[in-house]
Amino acid sequence: MSFSSEIKEELSKLNTFSKKELMEAELIGYCESFNCTKISNQIEFITENEFNIERIYKLLFKLNINYEPETKRKVYIAKFSEKYIKHIEEYKAEEEIKAIVRGLFLGSGSVNNPNKKYHLEILLKEKDIALYIKNILKQAGIETKILESKNTLYIKEGEEISKFLAFIGANKSVLKFEEIRVMKDMRNDINRKVNCETANLNKTVEASVLQIEAINFLKKMKKFEELPENLIEIAETRIENPEASLKELGQLLENPIGKSGVNHRLKKIIEIADELKKGE
Repeated sequence: MSFSSEIKEELSKLNTFSKKELMEAELIGYCESFNCTKISNQIEFITENEFNIERIYKLLFKLNINYEPETKRKVYIAKFSEKYIKHIEEYKAEEEIKAIVRGLFLGSGSVNNPNKKYHLEILLKEKDIALYIKNILKQAGIETKILESKNTLYIKEGEEISKFLAFIGANKSVLKFEEIRVMKDMRNDINRKVNCETANLNKTVEASVLQIEAINFLKKMKKFEELPENLIEIAETRIENPEASLKELGQLLENPIGKSGVNHRLKKIIEIADELKKGE
């Protein structure tokens, strides 16, 4: 089962049938979703999700609205009269607004598998409805965006998706989403650290190669023994420890020095070797 289906299964089992206003508000959400069409005075909702159709059938039954159930292969259809549907903006109470958004998500919303990417979207029939819902969610502290070419409301940030799911009452799904998000962030953090350490190691190795090449060149030219004692000491330590960092090299000296001191000495060796090469 997809993550979207799990969310819709949870939402379909919510017991929100004690208040008529909440049931009407959720039904309006369904009706404003992309999967709902109006033909003459009749509304037709189509879905392939069994949890979806069970929920809307229950809402219609509880509201004493006559409906025609229909199934075509794996497609479920609910037909009922438009006269029972109020205007979406008639509902102002917070719980009613949550019910509307829940109906919209159940009607034509989806969430990607959070292990792969964060993406929630709701397909709507009209731009005005998309803007209205966007404003509602913004007032609730949830940031969304609109893909105007398709009247699609979408969220790509993990934290905002989590807040949205909580807003519509999918509390179990929020916990699962957050668990996946935490693990994913930890993996990403570990990968960043590994990549950073690898990059630093590569820099250390590259620098070490240049330093050793300079030292070997000075030995070849019989100039190594002419170096000051402090440079000879760091050079020999580098030859013996080609993979050591500057900090580690400094600690290996008879009189330990810091990273900057080691770097200064090795740079001096490279400069001497470079000057000697120019004179060849």
